[in-house]
Amino acid sequence: MIPLKDNIPTYRFPLFNYFFIFSNSIIFIYELFLPFPKLKELFLKAGFIPYDFFHSPLTNLPNLITSIFLHGGWIHFLGNMLYLYIFGDNVEDILGHFSYLIFYISAGIFSSLTQAIFSFSSKIPMIGASGAIAGVLGIYFVFFPFAKVLALVPFFFFWQIIGIPAFFFLGFWFLIQIWSGIFSLGTSFSNIAFFAHIGGFLYGVFIGILIRKRKIKKYLKFLSF
Repeated sequence: MIPLKDNIPTYRFPLFNYFFIFSNSIIFIYELFLPFPKLKELFLKAGFIPYDFFHSPLTNLPNLITSIFLHGGWIHFLGNMLYLYIFGDNVEDILGHFSYLIFYISAGIFSSLTQAIFSFSSKIPMIGASGAIAGVLGIYFVFFPFAKVLALVPFFFFWQIIGIPAFFFLGFWFLIQIWSGIFSLGTSFSNIAFFAHIGGFLYGVFIGILIRKRKIKKYLKFLSF
């Protein structure tokens, strides 16, 4: 399923969501002009390598952040930016600008560390914003479960545009990550960090529940006066 848009309006300009899309775009364009040896060198220097991190955590701390601004190809880049564009503005609306900035970076870090636990001996650089974006999806899942997501869905040999409840769209996406993550254990069939997606999404759900409870408590306190 490919999301096209949702029906949740925003009430503030999504400053940092656009900043993340812009910065990822600029860096990806830069990648396109690099010869392959230089691109490989960039991924090795700025990507997050679990083996290196566990052997020298402090030295590799910056890579937890730099790695979430790199992408490995057009599909990787466009898919991530599409999801960020559709779901990120509403999450920034909920959190506020600065809190969204902190949350996005922290979700990216948490997701990378989650993947590292399941691939601690890997020397392959982890790159991509999908873990951070999975965190965004987690908060969206908590706050807007009944939003309608307009999506392009394969139906036999055709594609159809269908409105799907967010809880089903994101829940189905999450189940695919779990299934794929379990299937990938002990294999090398995929270069996708499924456990980063799982960790990022659960982190977003956890933070979303905390924020929602706090907002409800503030509202009840307001009604008591």
